[in-house]
Amino acid sequence: MAPRHPDAETLSPTVIIGAGLIGASIGCALTEAGVDVRLRDRYRSHAVVAAGVGAGSVEATMASKVRLVIVAVPPAVVAPTVARALKHYRNAVVADVASVKQPILADLEAMGTDLRRYVGSHPMAGSEFSGPLTARPHLFADRTWVIAEGTGSPEAVRTVERLVGICGARPVSLGPADHDRAVAEISHVPQIMSSLTAARLATVPPEDLRLVGQGVRDVTRIAGSDPGLWRQIITGNRAEISTQLRAIRDDLDRVIDGLDDIGTIGDLIARGQRGVAALPGKHGRPAGKALERVVVEIPDAPGALARLFVDIVGQGVNVEDLSIEHGMDREVGYLSIAVEAEQAQDLRKAMDEKGWTLRD
Repeated sequence: MAPRHPDAETLSPTVIIGAGLIGASIGCALTEAGVDVRLRDRYRSHAVVAAGVGAGSVEATMASKVRLVIVAVPPAVVAPTVARALKHYRNAVVADVASVKQPILADLEAMGTDLRRYVGSHPMAGSEFSGPLTARPHLFADRTWVIAEGTGSPEAVRTVERLVGICGARPVSLGPADHDRAVAEISHVPQIMSSLTAARLATVPPEDLRLVGQGVRDVTRIAGSDPGLWRQIITGNRAEISTQLRAIRDDLDRVIDGLDDIGTIGDLIARGQRGVAALPGKHGRPAGKALERVVVEIPDAPGALARLFVDIVGQGVNVEDLSIEHGMDREVGYLSIAVEAEQAQDLRKAMDEKGWTLRD
C-alpha cells in the first residue's frame, strides 16, 4: 500500500458528485493517497461501479465534516449542482472540473450564490472513453490543471491546489475568459475537426476503407467521444468556438479556391508544420530537435513485441513516442518509433541487422 499523502487528512472526507471517468479517476487518485472519498451519482449503480475500481466508498458521511466537494457532472448541470452542494456541505470547499468556466460562473452569480467557497477548475486530461470502468488513478499525472482566477477565497484555492498536487497534476491559474478561449483552440475545435473527418468516413464505400492507415486513425481517434457530453461542452463554449471555426472556414475557402495553385497548398502544409512545431514537447518543455519515425513490422507471434522492445532498448536511443498500427490484410502489426533524426538511421540499421522487417 502506498504511504498516506501528507495532505490526505486536510481533504478528508472528500465527496465526489459524478462517478464518470473524471470523477472516478480523481477518486482513485485521492483514495490511493489515503483520502477518505465518498461517491455520489445520479445513478447509484455508477457510484457502486466506481467504488469497485477503487475510487472511494458509497457510504454516507456527515455533511458538516466534509472538507472538499468535487462536482464532476455534465456541463449543463454544473451550476445548479454546485449551488446545492454549497448549501448542503456548509463547511466544504466546492470545486467543479467542467471544461467551460465563464457560463458556469455567470449562472452561479445570477443565482446569487456566495462564491467564497467555490473554485472553478479544469483538469486537462481525459479520454475518448467514458464511465467509471475506464477510470485510473494516474490520469492526471504531469497534466495541466487550470484553477480559474477570481473564484474562491485564498484558502479555498489552496484546498484545490492540494487536490491538484495529490493527483500529480500541475496547477495553472487562468481567468475564466482566457481559459475558455484556450480550450476552444486546443480541445473543442480539434474535437469538431476530428468528428467532421470521421463523419465523412461513414459515407465511404467499405472497399475504400480497406486502404485506411494510421494517419486516418490518428486524426479520428477522439471522434469516438461521447456525443451527449460534447453537445453540452460545445454549446457552453459556442462563442469562442465560433470565432475559431470562422477562421478555419476562411482557410478552407482559400484551399478550395487554390487547389490548382501549388503556392496555396504549400503554404497550408508549411503553416501546419509550424503549428506542430509550436506544440510543447515532453513534460511541457519546448519541442526541441526534429524527430523521425522508424517503423518495424511485428509478427503475430507470442513474445514478438517484448523481444522488439528489448532490441530497441539495447540500442540506447531516446524513444520520444510509440504507436502501433495493425495490418488490414496480414496478421502483423507495425510499431512506429519516434526518435531524434540523427539517431534514426542507426536504429534502422540495428533493427535490420537483428532480423526485423522495416517499413518505409
